[in-house]
Formats: sequence, C-alpha cells, structure tokens
Amino acid sequence: MPKYEDDRRRIVARLLAEGWTSKGGKEHENFTKHGHRMIQVPRHRTVTQGVAQSIAKAAGWGKTQGE
Repeated sequence: MPKYEDDRRRIVARLLAEGWTSKGGKEHENFTKHGHRMIQVPRHRTVTQGVAQSIAKAAGWGKTQGE
C-alpha cells in the first residue's frame, strides 16, 4: 500500500507553501485555493492513511517523496 504523509504539521506546511489559504475552523482546518476544491485537515497530530490519501489527491500530490 502506498505511504502518504501522515504528519499534520508537514501537510499544513506543504499546503501553505503551495499557495493554499487557511480559513480556520474548529475541529478541522479548512484550506482553499482558486480552481481547487476545499481541503479539510483534521486537528490531530497524525492523520490516517485514508485521510492522508484524500488530502493528497485533492491537492494534486503523489506519494511521499523518495518513493
């Protein structure tokens, strides 16, 4: 099974570096970018592989770098 980034801090840092804008939120942080659908990142230290895969797909990412 492919390995996707599951560390929330790294996911958020990458989204911000790629031009996504944080719109806040309570249980999930919402990110928007023109021409893309909104991405919700749960406020947990790590996310499950299913959630990580969903975020990666919505952001247009592949697997973890180095694979």
